[in-house]
Amino acid sequence: MGAEERRRGGGPRDSLAEARGPPPASPPTPSSAASASPASPAAAAAAPAAEQEPDGQRSPAASAAAESPGHQTDWHSGETTSKTEKQVRTEFALKEIMSSGGAEDDIPQGERKTVTDFCYLLDKSKQLFNGLRDLPQYGQKQWQSYFGRTFDVYTKLWKFQQQHRLRTSETSYLNEAFSFYSAIRQRSYYSQVNKEDRPELVVKKLRYYARFIVVCLLLNKMDVVKELVKELSDEIEDYTHRFNTEDQVEWNLVLQEVAAFIEADPVMVLNDDNTIVITSNRLAETGAPLLEQGMIVGQLSLADALIIGNCNNQVKFSELTVDMFRMLQALEREPMNLASQMNKSGMQESADKPTRRENPHKYLLYKPTFSQLYTFLAASFKELPANSVLLIYLSATGVFPTGRSDSEGPYDFGGVLTNSNRDIINGDAMHKRNQSHKEMHCLHPGDLYPFTRKPLFIIVDSSNSVAYKNFTNLFGQPLVCLLSPTAYPKALQDQSQRGSLFTLFLNNPLMAFLFVSGLSSMRRSLWEKCQEYLRKINRDIAQLLTHSRSIDQAFLQFFGDEFLRLLLTRFVFCSATMRMHKIFRETRNYPESYPQLPRDETVENPHLQKHILELASILDVRNVFFENTLDDY
Repeated sequence: MGAEERRRGGGPRDSLAEARGPPPASPPTPSSAASASPASPAAAAAAPAAEQEPDGQRSPAASAAAESPGHQTDWHSGETTSKTEKQVRTEFALKEIMSSGGAEDDIPQGERKTVTDFCYLLDKSKQLFNGLRDLPQYGQKQWQSYFGRTFDVYTKLWKFQQQHRLRTSETSYLNEAFSFYSAIRQRSYYSQVNKEDRPELVVKKLRYYARFIVVCLLLNKMDVVKELVKELSDEIEDYTHRFNTEDQVEWNLVLQEVAAFIEADPVMVLNDDNTIVITSNRLAETGAPLLEQGMIVGQLSLADALIIGNCNNQVKFSELTVDMFRMLQALEREPMNLASQMNKSGMQESADKPTRRENPHKYLLYKPTFSQLYTFLAASFKELPANSVLLIYLSATGVFPTGRSDSEGPYDFGGVLTNSNRDIINGDAMHKRNQSHKEMHCLHPGDLYPFTRKPLFIIVDSSNSVAYKNFTNLFGQPLVCLLSPTAYPKALQDQSQRGSLFTLFLNNPLMAFLFVSGLSSMRRSLWEKCQEYLRKINRDIAQLLTHSRSIDQAFLQFFGDEFLRLLLTRFVFCSATMRMHKIFRETRNYPESYPQLPRDETVENPHLQKHILELASILDVRNVFFENTLDDY
């Protein structure tokens, strides 16, 4: 990063990076006290970062708090605030969060103290870190005491974050962040920025918009996102017109990315007045099929999820691809107030049900290196509670074996590429090395063997997903892999930039069904009718799975968890739909699984095929499916 960009407070890529903390498996070292690592989505949007970049980058909420209306920092001097001012800032943030009504519940007194203590340690660490810059750059000993104090505070901050796990995968904290950002917007806090001839101040405003958009995306507030995008577009146009800066192209690219992101859905649901309906794909009260009496399933629950993305050609915003976003939504519960508006019957039934579990803890890892990925895998594995499941979602380019091998071990079938960065030293030398050595950042099935000591649920969306068919369950723990098709019909390949069809089926099966049927829009009334029928299909799929006499028990071990149950029923629906569709004619067009499902009792069951044809009849698209069963061809 150049000196000019540092002066402006970082470029657009810095502003879009999620709030980061140290890898949870090990404490910070002197060389990594200001390094960056991915964090969970809720922490990314709502929590201050445990550390900061050398260029002064702040996390979204920390930046908003630092630049809040109650903050007295001198814009021009950039001097550090006093302790009193920091307390004022923290109190303002807490007051805004609790008084705005955006959160589901008020913050408890104990948690309020935790937030206050965390903000104090965060500010102290930043003050000491910034002070290191003012030390003379000569001599050998005068800086050691200052460095020691700084590192001690960072260590305390790291331990505090690990102990309290602030704002992790809890939707209510995203609501708090939304309320706080909304307050800044409503009070026109940045209204005076455009009147000053200071590009770094305008960049602060642009970064605020980018972070606010991320929060709204995670909360599925697409109507607000569209308003913010329009405002951001105007601000970027004014910024590029007034200042001749180096980051103009990057900010315009940010705008293009978010515009493409919000238009990624292939089907529009319309009201009678042709306005677009905002659909939610989180788990609602009646979303997953209920367990009926007599269903014998396991008692495992989903506790941790690693969502990994590395698709270069896929639409993304910040460090979030469309596939990652869709899987993230599939692993979130619908907030109670929104669920009551969307499905009142579900709320009426919930009175007799036990209190719902929290959302699973999630890590979003965009293009992680192998060492980063393994660090987070090891941390999740170590902290996984008893009777819990670790989910790994991989959306990445396939890596294929380079030649024939005499053996057929877990490293001989290739895998998926989690990071595509290359060291450009000598093109010829790199090419020769790649021919004789396996790809460094390829995640092979064998790399996951150590983690099968605990229940593991894997979803692979890749052109080489079949590499994970060759899994071996070495420890006897429940293990299931859901694998995407390795290729799609040519008619659908042009849509790959808007996200994978397989992941779309797992996130929004009705939208995926409409897409493969050639429909691009539909009325809300018909959408709701089809959704109701799809819930009936899911109930029947659940019965097929639990009543099967030949199904592997691993599937049933996971079936007690609502999230995993819904993913399994959607997987069966996806596979059955593709097998009946006229343009999906090759074996590689079909999803697979490890262990294999009994086809005649699940994905090729005549009863399920009849349901799919009835759904197609409702939509008047029956002609794109085969009428006869798969046993006849």
